[in-house]
Amino acid sequence: MNYNLLITIPRVASAPGKVLITGGYLVLERPNAGVVLSTTARFYAIVRPILDQIPPDSWAWAWADVKVTSPQLAREATYKLSLKNSTLQCTSSREVTNAFVEEAIQYCVAACKVVLVDRDKNDAFNKLLLHGLDITILGSNDFYSYRNQLEEAGVGLTPDSLSSLPPFSPITLNTVSALSGSTPEVAKTGLGSSAAMTTCVVASLLHYFGAVNIPFKESNNNDNLNGNGNDCGIDLVHVIAQSAHCIAQGKIGSGFDVSSAVFGSQKYVRFSPHLLSPSKDSSWRPLPEIVSDIIKQKWDHEITPFSLPPLLSLILGEPGTGGSSTPSMVGSVKNWQKSDPINSQIICQKLADSNSLLESHLKNLTKVSESHFDSYKSVITTCSSHPYHKWMELISDQIGESIVKLLLETRNTFIQIRQLLRGMGNSAGVPIEPESQTQILDLTMETEGVLLAGVPGAGGYDAVFAVILGDANHNHNNNKLINVWVSRGVLPLLVREDPNGVCLENGDPRTRAVSSAISSIQIN
Repeated sequence: MNYNLLITIPRVASAPGKVLITGGYLVLERPNAGVVLSTTARFYAIVRPILDQIPPDSWAWAWADVKVTSPQLAREATYKLSLKNSTLQCTSSREVTNAFVEEAIQYCVAACKVVLVDRDKNDAFNKLLLHGLDITILGSNDFYSYRNQLEEAGVGLTPDSLSSLPPFSPITLNTVSALSGSTPEVAKTGLGSSAAMTTCVVASLLHYFGAVNIPFKESNNNDNLNGNGNDCGIDLVHVIAQSAHCIAQGKIGSGFDVSSAVFGSQKYVRFSPHLLSPSKDSSWRPLPEIVSDIIKQKWDHEITPFSLPPLLSLILGEPGTGGSSTPSMVGSVKNWQKSDPINSQIICQKLADSNSLLESHLKNLTKVSESHFDSYKSVITTCSSHPYHKWMELISDQIGESIVKLLLETRNTFIQIRQLLRGMGNSAGVPIEPESQTQILDLTMETEGVLLAGVPGAGGYDAVFAVILGDANHNHNNNKLINVWVSRGVLPLLVREDPNGVCLENGDPRTRAVSSAISSIQIN
């Protein structure tokens, strides 16, 4: 580890947001699987030292300084980090703090005390702590809702309007009643911001301290994903990020959002909740002991690489019809499962079978694209400008017909998934696919070039998604689906699928954004 280099060059890591296209509710229980796609929306954490040089009396210090800056929220939180206990003491207003970031810092420092057994690496780690930690956190615009700003500016709810916003634009808070007593929350688009943020902070710190070697995106191949050991230490990032995220949110969730932030697009089966049981002793045990026990556990999550077949694109939309409380909806579904175990088991099993069948169809499309790419490309190109009921009559050759048949089977399977989710919602008394969303989704699936459409994750009012034939970025102004969504008040988002997980970045993303903007300026 080159200690002098570490204190001069900031370390930047990023992690993606997610879209859970199958496995909503079921993924909470093993061995049910969920298919989760990582996206182009990314959180970034920039780590640099606060002090350029360590004062001579630093050997006697018991605390190190930590500063966390969120430029988009115009917030700066400061802390004292206990060098003995790896815990933070806030020295600024609690109103500007973030529990996910705090737990990420504490768990990373504790993890380094456990895994950095090499003397040189441990010495460098301790010196880096004495320099202090200056952490800057940035989130892609895609994570946040800018609907209100666009409406107030009097511009259309279109992709062009969104793309006109500066990168890492300031974030506004949801307005709340003065009588409610609740704290205004950031308006989000449901891409798993807390998981992506936690993961990028964990990755940047562990890399900065020399505990892992995060790859750059160019060398971060989703095909090598396994979740059961990795030379660069990605598994440690996963375990620490899952732990910190669960502690911060006060419950042990399924973890699919953190897993996709670390490993990218995948088929995911959750870890057993008991793996985080050591964290329950946090009130009296030193944090490094707790983290040591968590790391030593045999993590049993199952991860299989997955991405959409070639030439199929993911599009997301923000309906703007009000948010949904995922924990409340999950609680209602669990109560229904307890009160009606027989019928709930029947629906859940049918849903699991349909989810598995959809995954199989999508994998078969990928296989066909590999063995007969020219025919596959021709079918996708031809059908992309027509509604589904015209696809079969457009194709005359045998291979092409088999591809169209597979596309239609994929579509019909997803229709079954939607029907089962609506049945689950009706039985549990929660709006998994509300009527307003059903109208939009039915219209979407009748639109030219659309393979399937649904509500991601736990459903509700937050978002809709569609998988279309062809490149979603090609002539989006003329894309029929975009026009349909805009006419129904749905704001089409700019985010797309990107199968890559956590990675190291070449410098501050704000610098790249400015450089990109300058290079795009045409001088006449």
